[in-house]
This record gives sequence, structure tokens and C-alpha cells, in this order.
Amino acid sequence: MHLTLVGLSHKTAPIEIREKLTFPAHRQADALSLLCSTDQVAEAVILSTCNRTEIYAVTAGEDSGVDAVIDFMAEYHDLDRHELIRYLYITRGEAVVKHLFRVVASLDSMVIGEAQILGQVKEAYDHSFENGASGRAFNRLFRQSFEVGKRVRTETEIGENAVSISYAAVELARKVFDSLEGRTILVLGAGKMSELTAKHLLSNGVKAVLVANRTYERAVELATRFDGEAIRYDDLFTRMAEADIVITSTAAQHYVITREAVAATLKARGGRPLFLIDIAVPRDIEPTVNDLSNVFLYDIDDLNGVVESNLEERMREARRAETIIEEEISTFLEWLESLEVVPTITAIRDKAEVIREAELGKALKRLGNLSEKDRQTVEALTCAITKKILHGPTERLRQAASTKDGYTVVETARRLYGLEEADVRHGHGVFRNLLNLRAKELAEDKRKEMGDSIGC
Repeated sequence: MHLTLVGLSHKTAPIEIREKLTFPAHRQADALSLLCSTDQVAEAVILSTCNRTEIYAVTAGEDSGVDAVIDFMAEYHDLDRHELIRYLYITRGEAVVKHLFRVVASLDSMVIGEAQILGQVKEAYDHSFENGASGRAFNRLFRQSFEVGKRVRTETEIGENAVSISYAAVELARKVFDSLEGRTILVLGAGKMSELTAKHLLSNGVKAVLVANRTYERAVELATRFDGEAIRYDDLFTRMAEADIVITSTAAQHYVITREAVAATLKARGGRPLFLIDIAVPRDIEPTVNDLSNVFLYDIDDLNGVVESNLEERMREARRAETIIEEEISTFLEWLESLEVVPTITAIRDKAEVIREAELGKALKRLGNLSEKDRQTVEALTCAITKKILHGPTERLRQAASTKDGYTVVETARRLYGLEEADVRHGHGVFRNLLNLRAKELAEDKRKEMGDSIGC
């Protein structure tokens, strides 16, 4: 069985392609049923978000498994297969485990450290589990991936610093006010960025939204989205006295909020601080407003500075997260290797039993007419000899399988006992290809080390 991943994301495909390959929640059951109905796919999880569509699968064949998943994606969405392949990435074996762990840790996200992806992966796995599309392998893999996500969140600060303009505005607002709970914001202009900033402020406890725009109907439209109040443009400075936070993003070519106007507004505020966020280019707010007492003005460059600083911090935390991921990959591979040793030991014992029975049969014929008691004595003797010979090696094999690079010991045992893949396919014999791949990588690393040491 093979670990396979076929997908596309914001890194490989534009939005007009990504939107054609979505698997919404209400279609997951049908999609998983169809995907797992093929002989090639034993288990599957479909992760579908606005930035990525990925199909994780346990497949019978390596290349044939990939083909089966690609065929499914093309046929399910009625897309040209050759055109689709241009945007896909394909991953196999251990790399699938690493990719999944990086995804849940938000290291592969458009915004590193964003929190939504862990919940999205959990939802994808739940769909698979509830529809019988996940088995022993994916139940373990995905549940461990959730632990990876939790570890990264608790052991690093990867999600602690704002890395978007709108989130940076929220972060700065928190520095001005002890709490955003119960605050009132005033949005001047109806641009996308001011709308997004207002949305983030609301999600952080802001109570009320006032919206002003030169076109009153546009102000009403935006205010409706926030369950807020549209105000007439002429009432801007009168109503500003009620606001704690002002967000401006107009298309004006001159200052629409002057120092003089804000100074007049302050008289009606009773000394309460006023936080101004100027996202417009050209700027909406006269810079000298910042000189007024209890007024805090930030423009787009200030916000960009916060974002750049926070991005650097997140990248440092991302490196710590990568270390956690490597540890978790080792844990998962050890589990896989422990599964692989069980059918190997069973196959060794089965092969020894076949040999014992064959040789016992020959010996009994040569010994002639033995009594039933004597026959049982001879058979018990051969059983005891076989068990004692195999006991030590198989126990050491079991112990070695749980150590680093234990898969090499298991593979060596197979070769020593002349076991074919069919001999160990029953029971829990999964992902032998992954172990072989790891063995090849280890051999290649050793070859390179030897080459380096002799100057090759």
C-alpha cells in the first residue's frame, strides 16, 4: 500500500482554476464514496478550502494510484485531464506525512500562522471517518497531525503577531485601549480594506459601527453588513465624538480629516483617547493630527511596518515549528515500522512451520510404525525446537523495529528468510514501499557521505 497526495493550492493554481475543483461539505460523502469505489484507493481524505484542494489517499499502486486520483478529480469536475495536470503537485511516501504536518501547522498557508487551517483539516478528516473512507492508517496519521497543530500553537508563537494590514490595525488598537470590548468605530469610505478592518475589530469585541460616505446609499449598504448605522457625510465630525476608533479609506486627493476639525471634536469627548487608522493613499488624515493630545494616528506605512516586523517574527517561529514536525514524523514512521514487523514475524513463523511439518512428515515415514504417543512426542520435540530457535531472533526483531532505522532490520530479516511481499501482505503489512523508500534514502545518504570523505 502507498501513501499518495495529489493537490493544488494558491502556490500552483490561480483562483479561476481552484474554484473549479472544490469539494463542499454537502458533496464530500458522494465524492469519497466514488473515490474509494476504485480498486486503487483504500482510504481517502479530501481537503477543500479557498486556497487548496488536496486528496490524501492510501493506494494499491504507486503510479497507478496517482493516476486513479487524477482521473477522479478530472471526471468528477468534468475537466480536461491534461490541462488539470499543469496545476497539480504529486507527493508520495514520507513526503505526504511531512506535507500534511506542515499544512496543519499553517506553514504552507498563504499567511503563515493563520489559525483556520487546523479546523479545516479536522473537518475534512471527520467527513472521511463518518463516511467510512478512513482506516487504520489515516485514523492514526490525521489524529497525530492534529496533535502537531496543537504543539506548534502551544510551543511556538507562530500565530501571535499580525501579518495583514487589517490585523495590524487591530493589534495597534489593542495597544491604545486596554480592551476593545464595547468600543465604537467609525468607518469613513466604503473600501474593501476599511471593511475588512472593521470586520476584524468587530470580531475582537467592538460593539457599534458608524459608517459615513459621500454617497449615503453606499454607507447604508456597508452599515447593513455590520448591523451598524449609516450617517450623513455632513454629520461626520459631530458623530466622531462618539467613536473610539476611526478608519478612513476614501479616494479623495486631499485631506478630509484636518487637525482643526479633530481638535474641535476633542472638546466633546471628555478626554477620551481617539485612535485613527488612515489606510488611504493619498492619505485622508492630516499628519499633524497626531500632535494632538490623546490622539493616536497610524497610516498605511505604519501598518506595513508592523506587518513586516511580525512576519520576521513568524518566520523565526516557523523554524521552531519545523523542528516539531520532524520529531512528529519520526514518531509516525516508528508506528508504521512497528506495524510492518508484526506480519514479518508471522511470515517467518509460518514459513518455519511449513518446513517443520514437511520435515516431520519425511521423518515419520522413515521411522516406520510409531505408536501415537511416540508420534506426539516427536511432533512436540520439533515444535519446541522451532519455537526456541525463532524466539530470540523474533523478539529482537520486534524490539529493533521500534528504534531509529528499525525498518532496515525488518527488511534484512525478510531477505535472510527469503520472504516475498505476498508472504507479509496479510495482517498489518502496510506501506512497505515507504520503508523501502526510506532504506534507499539512507543508502544514498551513506553513499554521499563516503563520496565526500574520499573527495569524490
